[in-house]
Amino acid sequence: MSADFVELGVTSNFSFLRGASHGSELVATALAQGYGAMGVADRNTLAGVVRVHAPAKKHGLRPLIGCRLDLRDAPAMLAYPQNRAGYGRLCELLSRGKLRAEKGGCHIDLADVAAFQESLILIALPQRNLAEHLPHMVARLPSLSHIAASMTYHGDDVAQVTRLDRLVRNHDLGLLATNNVLYHMPARRPLQDVMTAIREKVTLAEAGYLLEANAERHLKSPEEMARLFARWPHAVRASVEIAEAIDFSLDELCYEYPSEVVPAGKTPMQHLRDLTQAGAARRYPTGVPTKVQALLEKELGLIEKMEIPQYFLTVHDIVAYARGLENPILCQGRGSAANSAVCYCLGVTAVDPDTSSLLFERFISESRKEPPPDIDVDFEHERREEVIQHIYDRYGRERAGLAATVIHYRPRMAIREVGKVMGLSEDVTAEIAKTAWGSWGSALHLEQAKEAGLDLNDPHLKRVMTLANELIGMPRHLSQHVGGFVLTEDRLTSTVPIGNAAMDDRTFIEWDKDDIEALGILKVDVLALGMLTCIAKAFDMLARDYGEEYELATIPQDDQAVYDMLCKGDSLGVFQVESRAQMAMLPRMRPRCLYDLVIQVAIVRPGPIQGDMVHPYLRRREGLEKVQYPSPTDGSPDELKTILKRTLGVPIFQEQAMQIAIVGAGFSPEESDQLRRALATFRKSGTIHTFRERFVEGMTERGYAREFAERCFSQIEGFGEYGFPESHAASFALLVYASCWLKCHYPDAFCAALLNSQPMGFYAPAQIVRDARHHGVEVRPVDINHSDWDCTLEPGPIAAERLHANHTSMTGAIRARHAVRLGLRQVKGLSEEEMLALMKARGEGYDSVRDLWLRAGLKRASIERLADADAFGSIGLSRRDALWAARGLDPSGRAEDLPLFAAASW
Repeated sequence: MSADFVELGVTSNFSFLRGASHGSELVATALAQGYGAMGVADRNTLAGVVRVHAPAKKHGLRPLIGCRLDLRDAPAMLAYPQNRAGYGRLCELLSRGKLRAEKGGCHIDLADVAAFQESLILIALPQRNLAEHLPHMVARLPSLSHIAASMTYHGDDVAQVTRLDRLVRNHDLGLLATNNVLYHMPARRPLQDVMTAIREKVTLAEAGYLLEANAERHLKSPEEMARLFARWPHAVRASVEIAEAIDFSLDELCYEYPSEVVPAGKTPMQHLRDLTQAGAARRYPTGVPTKVQALLEKELGLIEKMEIPQYFLTVHDIVAYARGLENPILCQGRGSAANSAVCYCLGVTAVDPDTSSLLFERFISESRKEPPPDIDVDFEHERREEVIQHIYDRYGRERAGLAATVIHYRPRMAIREVGKVMGLSEDVTAEIAKTAWGSWGSALHLEQAKEAGLDLNDPHLKRVMTLANELIGMPRHLSQHVGGFVLTEDRLTSTVPIGNAAMDDRTFIEWDKDDIEALGILKVDVLALGMLTCIAKAFDMLARDYGEEYELATIPQDDQAVYDMLCKGDSLGVFQVESRAQMAMLPRMRPRCLYDLVIQVAIVRPGPIQGDMVHPYLRRREGLEKVQYPSPTDGSPDELKTILKRTLGVPIFQEQAMQIAIVGAGFSPEESDQLRRALATFRKSGTIHTFRERFVEGMTERGYAREFAERCFSQIEGFGEYGFPESHAASFALLVYASCWLKCHYPDAFCAALLNSQPMGFYAPAQIVRDARHHGVEVRPVDINHSDWDCTLEPGPIAAERLHANHTSMTGAIRARHAVRLGLRQVKGLSEEEMLALMKARGEGYDSVRDLWLRAGLKRASIERLADADAFGSIGLSRRDALWAARGLDPSGRAEDLPLFAAASW
């Protein structure tokens, strides 16, 4: 640690739209200036502390973790925990403030600080009303030890610091020197001004005194701070004394798994073995295959060595709840370890290890100290909230929280917001924004302004583009993760602050998945998938209308009729392979087994396409090109064959890219993990290119041709653009097969279930209905006397001659023994509540529009929508006649008809 000065007033860009520098930039500048330690204190948040902790730890700078507390009834102050207990109280304090405010807010009062001040070092910040509040603050806060002072060239700095020095002496406090840092170097001042204008919703021309007077609020060297505070050397010494009094690091945050998942009298490993054994007996009633038994023993041994049985037990506990309900929730695991034999026996996944060949060692290795392997669990999208609320109820909101997602500025948002505060018109910024592809990207270029028809010689436009590029990648705000839960044994609120999400009954922590992983904290992803809702509803129909019970794991495998249908590209509505690109690829791939579907899911994506993997694979699959495995020029045994054999020598999956880096380029496990992170976050940070030289040089040193190494890395770069892990593709392939099997053999149930699960997929209900009719399914219209809210199956065998000529040989059409009755949900603008009232009052049926109106109590507008949907066919009314009758109803609710319609015989 530097003996001269420690900056404690650093604001990073996680003080959203206040700080203008990334944590890594602040750390690098501090190291270059000779700091031994640096504090970070963002406004009412700890969201950015990991972004400082990780690079500081890596490069030898001691990070001091603190927070700036902006209070509602007193001046702001810096709070630094002295130890782990103090850090826990700081988290509890922030959680209290956030949970009493709406998302993004934090309402903290002086009384709250007083309640949680033990083991905190509190430093008051100079504000206009500080002298007025200070006596009360000193009386309430024994932990208040200093007042901060800054020399930022405002003209009266000496007089102000002199007043503060007198004030602290009068109250037996200390003076602390700080530069109240907003950015790492002066050149970031313009961006900070822009951020201020965005935050305050004004243009720069209107901002006035909201902006800083100069560019002095940057990270200054200890020598410069000592020079500025030469009259008050005790203020500089105070920074070092405070730093020495802080004995806390984020490394002290030790994660403990929840204990509820382990029954009394058992160890976690014993319980996991018992559950796995019982599950294996259920999965294989005629006996566990030798291959599976060997896999189980191997995996359980590795889980025990890595001391992570409670991770698997926690996932199993969530899945067991969903499956154990009276009306079970269909779910399917995917991810790094979800396709293991253990997870199959635990019921987490339906991918049978006896028919797949995914290797558990790809996802976890005893030779590498790493977090538990990733397991995501998809649930029916209409019922996932039940699972989320169960987790909150089981563990308590103080021990369970969703992870955060950091919303960063992307090119389109950046140019729009910078252009607005810089005075550009909305139509100009919109034209530039249109030139940015999609929602991603890492930069804007002047050529894009030229494409928008703008003058590149305009200095103001160049300035806007420069500032927009600086803003790209800056955090905008926190949002909740789609389903990543953090669960702990102790109070989660003593580890990380928890706040309210925008959705009711949702709370989330301040750290995102990368921060959580960096600290070794457990995350379980509880995700939603529309196709699971569809499959669950189809299974219910098969049980009710066909008397046949199915689960994902019991669907007949290797059904050649299913693969025949896929080979024709007949996949409308089928999970993952219903896009036009997938439909075009299916006849070329001609899948004949589940692993072919694994590749099919992964190969039609921008990553493999941009990496030029698709055509080589197809040519080799069709026998047009010899299957070759790259090997060193010295002719040594082929190292990459075992990695690429199943994909015919072409890398298709992310796991293969990582293995090539280790085996072919000599990456260490740590470097491979960094590569994995870069692949996973390419769209956010764009750091994959930094590995190019290390990768290419590593392969050439090991005897591979440079041309091959360059091409191989280009393929790996492609994975950054939506490359797909094999572990996820395997789980998705099972859902591809299941949905295709339903479409093939039960097109009536599949059509009805698909319609009942909307909105999802690529196709509108009318296209789904047309496709079902194309497959010989009779689809009956919405009707007030026959339709439920959902689409249902009705008796009605299909005559063979009704089948389309192109589908007369399809097994599925022959087995479509029911007609699909469209549900009332298909009528746009109707509420479920009103339609349930219609169904409840229906009795033996309605005989007129007026009868429906009086008995069901529907609004006239709803009856008109039903009439417009031709839903009165069962009582002999055409659309036109029904509309006339509906419009003749008295909107006031009187029983009499209007005179014009009284004589009509409806």
